[in-house]
Amino acid sequence: MIIGSCTIHLHIATAQSLKEKRQVLRSLIARIRNEFNVSVAEIDDQDRWQSARLGVAVVATDRVHAQRQLESVVHFIERQRPDCPLLTYEIEML
Repeated sequence: MIIGSCTIHLHIATAQSLKEKRQVLRSLIARIRNEFNVSVAEIDDQDRWQSARLGVAVVATDRVHAQRQLESVVHFIERQRPDCPLLTYEIEML
């Protein structure tokens, strides 16, 4: 069993309040879960309007499959939310 995790740092330039940030993140998280069947949560920067850190986790039988799935999530975010630039991301396998 392989567990893949990805930490994603986003800049949400359009958010002018925590409420607006939460609306963007709720929508994005739901779309990621539906599209990829992975676990997603906001893991840091909860009190910052324009910054978000998401954690994504996937369980797979193959390291390559887990890596590809996490990379697909990153590319999905870049395509779906060009208004929320992805600043950094890091993928780890356990």
